[in-house]
Amino acid sequence: MDAAKELARRDANFRSVDSRPGGLAVPVSTLRAPALLLTFSILSVVQLAAFELGWLDAWLPAHDYVFGPYQGGHAISIRTFILSFYLAFSIFAAGSVRARVEFALDLILRFLVICALLDLGSAALFGLAGEPYPLGVLQVIAGLLGFGIFSFVILERGTMPESVPVRIDRQFAMRSLIRLAFTGLVAAVVSVWAGFHDLEALDGLREAALLGGIGPGVVLFLFLLFLQLYVIATVERHLLSRKDFAAPLSVIVPAHNEAYVIEETIRQIERAASRYGAPVELIVLDNASTDDTAEIARAVLADCTVAQGRVVHVARPGKAHALNTGVAIARHAFIVRIDADTQIEPDSFRLAMQNFAHAHTGAVGGVPIPPGGALFDGGRLVEVLLKHSYYSPGLTAITGLVGIPGMFVIYRAEALRRAGAFAAGMNGEDTDISLRIAELGFRTLVDERVRYVSEVPTSFAHLREQRLRWFRSIYHVSSRARTLILSPRLTIRGKLILPYMLMNNARRAMTVPILIFGFFELLMTRATNTQLSWQAVAAVVFGSPMLVAIIAITLAREPRALLSLPSYAFFRGLRAWYTLESALTIPINTRPHTIRLPETAIPALSELPEASENQETS
Repeated sequence: MDAAKELARRDANFRSVDSRPGGLAVPVSTLRAPALLLTFSILSVVQLAAFELGWLDAWLPAHDYVFGPYQGGHAISIRTFILSFYLAFSIFAAGSVRARVEFALDLILRFLVICALLDLGSAALFGLAGEPYPLGVLQVIAGLLGFGIFSFVILERGTMPESVPVRIDRQFAMRSLIRLAFTGLVAAVVSVWAGFHDLEALDGLREAALLGGIGPGVVLFLFLLFLQLYVIATVERHLLSRKDFAAPLSVIVPAHNEAYVIEETIRQIERAASRYGAPVELIVLDNASTDDTAEIARAVLADCTVAQGRVVHVARPGKAHALNTGVAIARHAFIVRIDADTQIEPDSFRLAMQNFAHAHTGAVGGVPIPPGGALFDGGRLVEVLLKHSYYSPGLTAITGLVGIPGMFVIYRAEALRRAGAFAAGMNGEDTDISLRIAELGFRTLVDERVRYVSEVPTSFAHLREQRLRWFRSIYHVSSRARTLILSPRLTIRGKLILPYMLMNNARRAMTVPILIFGFFELLMTRATNTQLSWQAVAAVVFGSPMLVAIIAITLAREPRALLSLPSYAFFRGLRAWYTLESALTIPINTRPHTIRLPETAIPALSELPEASENQETS
């Protein structure tokens, strides 16, 4: 990238109406999260001091809010941590004083009831068998439930998009469950076997703080589980694809103030069209741009000899409106969505379309590779190889893939139109539509062979804006698909993956606080019932995630990404920080409150202005 384009990349106007959808998000000061963490630290230190000084030993000998019998010790006072975080977050959440007080009470009371039920179960076991649950097991369960409670109460009390029923058609839940059970059993057996054998490699990793206090079992189980799923998905993709399959494509490119990059995007589409074996139409959707996006796009399209292109003006701001207009005027049976700052590779169309030889394939995406050279590009490279090149194919094997990145994705037009329109006025319209296509029974996947270059923010302000949108979208998509979670129909996405995504989002929001809490407990606690070590704290930041990243990098055959592992550790910290800030942007209410999104039906052709002679629609 030359100096002029690099400067334009840094100065690009990255904010739009999608940055903070009306009513669903509020601005959050960069000082709010630090204030929250300071308050959280004070609450934590006071409680840890009270436990350490023995003031509560008569009622809580476990040095945590454990109310029943237990055996053994625990690594961290997770219940104290969860309650401290709940209270600190509630103080700084967006909403009225009454709403925040009720939010705090809701969180705390639900969590305490769950803890009481766990402890009652331990007491019952003690009465029947003479031995209670191990304290470590009780704490792990309490921590996981604490993460889940946080996200589900935000989903319930936060201002969210109104639920729109998800149509559930042909499903393969039983096949997916059998695959999950079999691969899980294999992973569990190997992990247990490793736990009972003295393996020098695992001992070395633990001592080097790569496994820390979590032991080899968890790491081995997750690694072996996803490795098996990855292999199954790769074999299945090979068997169901056909190398000579090609069909006419309609490419739609929504563009809002993309003058700095739109020329390169169009030229890359032209190159890919020249390597493809079927006609390609290209529609650039100028979405209320205030720069020269349309003029530049028009000039470049005039030079194209393979892709037949035109510019269509969409006056209504919002990417979803531009996309729906593009779907309405697309002429072919397969529709390619490409973001205006995405440069596809010459073989992107050819490789991705091979998967549509299977009649039930509904959507195919690829792996977004960063341009390189900017501050966050190294960390982003490891992130996408891990998420899109490793985890996404693995989830495909159990029909568990929820979202396909909208930077580049090919849809079967029939599936796209049956699923409905792209949702406007919320974050995560690309995840929402791919989820609905999948629940119709269509096969959705990420083909790790398909690579494309997608822009990565070059400033902290831009990265913050992007990640606030992305992490908030998990709540928006889950709210809009609420019926899928609550439906009695068994679907892997509705009953496993979406709840896990919500819980994991809460876990990530609590990452920085739990590191702070672990540091305080490590310094302050000398009690024999705690087993926290510096290796366990280090493992949270650097350990097992780095081991999995190395596996993903190896499978993706991207050895250069190994040099970016230190950058990835820093990038993970930023992600955790922005996840916490993202939760703070959600308005909290005294009762459930949803917003009906703007009408986003795909417009009928009769509703669109006719194209003028120069193939522009205004």
